[in-house]
Amino acid sequence: MEVKIIIDSTADTTPAVREKCGIVPLTVAFGTEEYIDGVTIDHATFYEKLTAGDVLPTTSQAAPEAFAQRFRQVVEAGQQAVVITVSSQLSGTYQSAMIAAMDFPGSIFVVDSLNVAIGTGILAELAVALAEQGLPADQIAERLTREREKIRLFAVLDTLEYLKRGGRISKTAAFAGELLSIKPLACIREGKIQLLGKARGLKQANTMLASQIREAGDVDFRKPLLMGYTGLSDASLEKFAQDNADLWQERTSPIHRATIGSVIGTHAGPGAFAVAFFKK
Repeated sequence: MEVKIIIDSTADTTPAVREKCGIVPLTVAFGTEEYIDGVTIDHATFYEKLTAGDVLPTTSQAAPEAFAQRFRQVVEAGQQAVVITVSSQLSGTYQSAMIAAMDFPGSIFVVDSLNVAIGTGILAELAVALAEQGLPADQIAERLTREREKIRLFAVLDTLEYLKRGGRISKTAAFAGELLSIKPLACIREGKIQLLGKARGLKQANTMLASQIREAGDVDFRKPLLMGYTGLSDASLEKFAQDNADLWQERTSPIHRATIGSVIGTHAGPGAFAVAFFKK
């Protein structure tokens, strides 16, 4: 039986992978202006609006009915589906998918990625590969639940401004940080975003990020690897990739890049960059 991979719109991955997935969008709101993530607002427009305004946007989880509509299409086509959602620690989207799946026993299998953005994206890429190999949906879901524990996502933020806007740090700390050119390092741990440390300037941030990747364990180059960036330019990511080329020397195929969307972008702001991979 054919297996369809379904993701929510917070999963950031390559266009080639997205084309093979069904996508359930979340809602992004700038004040009273609401947009359907990935449908009525794209990443470029999101960052243009983010930098132009003083108020942080909000995201709303996908409703159970949005998933149910997708699930009905799958079942009516005689297919099964594996659904991969943003971390349940960051959004109620996983719960919405679980509620909708209750009406389709044996056909829909929901996996909490315990990750976000490109971290969810590489899990989706692995799921697509497993489906193309002909694995049944239950086995794919079981494999993804094991593999998600090996995913590591590390990121460097370019500014403290958006952490200040979100109330995560004080105005005083943000001001001092900007004067010292502080670049926070963050990761995903147990499904939550956590700050790892602060670097003085981009050069030190690159060094610290490379150290975090090395300390996490050897990268499994047999599985998906993805780099991502927020905003409209990948210049900082390009600099990091070039300066740390030794990290990727075992990789025989190109390393793909993706823009990072609203969930991470809201709190990180533009200019951030990240790496997501499976460790051995």
